[in-house]
Amino acid sequence: MSEAKNLFAILRQSTDPAAAAAIEKLVRDAPDRALSRINVLDFAAKRAVDEEPAIAAFLHAARLGVFELSWNVLCPGCGGVLDTSATLKSVNKDEYECAICAAGYRPTLDEMVEVTFTVSRRVRRIAAHDPHDLPFAEYFRQIFWGSGIDVPDDFEQLIEEIVLDQIELPPGEKALLSLQLPAEFIIVMDPVTHGTQFLDVKGEPTRERQSFSLVFDRLRTPTGTLTLRPGPLRLSLENRTDTRVLPGLWIAGDKLHELLGRRRPFLTAKRLLTNQVFRDLYGTDTIDVEQRLKITSLTFLFTDLKGSTELYERVGDLAAFDLVREHFRVLNEIVAGEAGAVVKTIGDAVMATFPTPDRAVAAALRMREAMRALNDARRPQDLLLKIGIHEGPCLAVVLNDRQDYFGTTVNIAARVQALADSRTILATGPVVTHPQASTLLETNGLKPASQRRALRGITDEVAVYEIP
Repeated sequence: MSEAKNLFAILRQSTDPAAAAAIEKLVRDAPDRALSRINVLDFAAKRAVDEEPAIAAFLHAARLGVFELSWNVLCPGCGGVLDTSATLKSVNKDEYECAICAAGYRPTLDEMVEVTFTVSRRVRRIAAHDPHDLPFAEYFRQIFWGSGIDVPDDFEQLIEEIVLDQIELPPGEKALLSLQLPAEFIIVMDPVTHGTQFLDVKGEPTRERQSFSLVFDRLRTPTGTLTLRPGPLRLSLENRTDTRVLPGLWIAGDKLHELLGRRRPFLTAKRLLTNQVFRDLYGTDTIDVEQRLKITSLTFLFTDLKGSTELYERVGDLAAFDLVREHFRVLNEIVAGEAGAVVKTIGDAVMATFPTPDRAVAAALRMREAMRALNDARRPQDLLLKIGIHEGPCLAVVLNDRQDYFGTTVNIAARVQALADSRTILATGPVVTHPQASTLLETNGLKPASQRRALRGITDEVAVYEIP
């Protein structure tokens, strides 16, 4: 553990001390299952640590080698992990199929891709490092489901009620199960290969033995439904993979649906991409140049300094440069403080992203006050900041060797900022009508004034709101 002590000593110096201490205690004292695919938001809530410092601390810890960071593609229906990798670059399919839900889903970074942390082998060895040795219940708890499923503490007892039978089948082995089928909808499911067979058990009970065979491989063929009658069943199972499988017969009733409905917030890929610490630590090595990853909702904030050319002429290059650099420092701090990230600077302009509109509005209000404070300290009103905000869908891409964003939403946000006068905050309807953003404005006594404006390159006029 001497290496671990050294790593935690470095961590305490590089991030929030309270978050670092909570992580060290977790790694030292928590049971194995709590160190596999850690849900950072749940961790923060249970330990009374703010989410942003917790996320930053886990990112620093992962960079040091305390944790292994993984990107997991989730099924929105059952919460199962459809694919997992150490890099977002592996999320490269147009559609992911869930055999258990018999449905396909187009991946989105704000709904279907989570980010979790598992303690590194070099720091502490846990059972999940050898997942194919985990018991049936723990495999579902630690490997099959994503961190958004709130698995109850009495999960093993619940399994006794909703799983008719289950078996551990080694590689290349065959097995026979004999059981009585109730009049229920049954899902024969293996969490390792995601091999699935639906059994619709209905009609008059029978005493005749029914039978069918199921082969587990890596092909993930379409899920079928077999109609059977209540009564005896002989189930033949074969494992054609090079790892053990864990097939079980689940009753797809209210208790299973209630289990799958137990959800909790989790750290999404979208939120991580809009995190300044993540961008600083991991740079551009996140998305492949050929990837086009969809985000359903992201908020963009653009700023620019009005009259910066005149500023350079009036106060001189050196003084103006120092002043503009100070303005960038303040804006970067505010963006990071509101869970956002600076995507890039263009001249004297800033492009930033936020996970939700209220965070962007809060940042804009703080920016305006910060520029007033800087100007008051200098007396001349040199820093005249224009701000524009818009929210909507976009694509996460790589442009000019940089993780960036593309789409109409980005263009509208930039055009809205271009309409702003000095010290003006302009935002679109989706921003000011967002419930939390609306409450924030009302709390500050601000009533946005609406106007219809034409935006360059946009066909229809857009409702733009000036935040006084």
